[in-house]
Amino acid sequence: ALVQTHLAGIASKLPAILAIVGGAIVLHLVGLIDDRRPLGPAPKFIAQFAVAIFIAGPVGIRALQVLPLPLSFAATVLWIVVITNAFNFLDNMDGLSAGVAAIAAAIFAVTAARSGQVFVPAMACAVVGGLLGFLVYNFSPATIFMGDAGSLPLGFLMSVLTILTTFYDPSKNLTPLGVIVPVVVLAVPLYDVISVVIHRIRAGQNPLRGDWRHFSHRLVKRGMTPRGAVLTIYLATAATGLPAIILPTVDWPIAVLLLL
Repeated sequence: ALVQTHLAGIASKLPAILAIVGGAIVLHLVGLIDDRRPLGPAPKFIAQFAVAIFIAGPVGIRALQVLPLPLSFAATVLWIVVITNAFNFLDNMDGLSAGVAAIAAAIFAVTAARSGQVFVPAMACAVVGGLLGFLVYNFSPATIFMGDAGSLPLGFLMSVLTILTTFYDPSKNLTPLGVIVPVVVLAVPLYDVISVVIHRIRAGQNPLRGDWRHFSHRLVKRGMTPRGAVLTIYLATAATGLPAIILPTVDWPIAVLLLL
């Protein structure tokens, strides 16, 4: 009886599910090829933009839909590409990208459930379950590594989760502050990718070439073990993400305090 209640909803979401899975498979295959024989940044960016344009265009999954269509479309494409690369950049230590994504996806599951959604929490829980099973073998000392074959589709799925989650809905007493929830929950991956790119540009280097300037590497340089650095970043992700669950439902003074 419980399943029958949701059959119509499942059927309505099937095209979106197939599109999301298809986009993840495309990025997985591109990443798999890159892991076997490095492609360079151009083919990977082409694949990312192609998938993002497909999701925001024909599929119709777009962020900030209160904006005019061209702006919403551009914001969605940019967000998908940025988050995809943020988790790709974050995959620089055993268990780091998978663990951060599991924490963030769990928070998005709770946030979506609080707003009355069903599809997004189910999708988020599926992501969390897959990541926890993977972390058994990926956490230090790892016996399985993610590579671009894992980090690219993971970042893509995380970006789509944030777009599908309802953060602002006046009918459910969710304030406009909800639109910044994804930025707060994903603050650590965003900080890592932005800081690394800025460091590389200031050093006159290719911003897409790997180095040892990541957040995790800087923690290790300050005396932490790699495992300690990963656990610290888990804690930082939880610390920024957990307050975001109530962010859309609180008044401005409390919201400002949470953000600070």
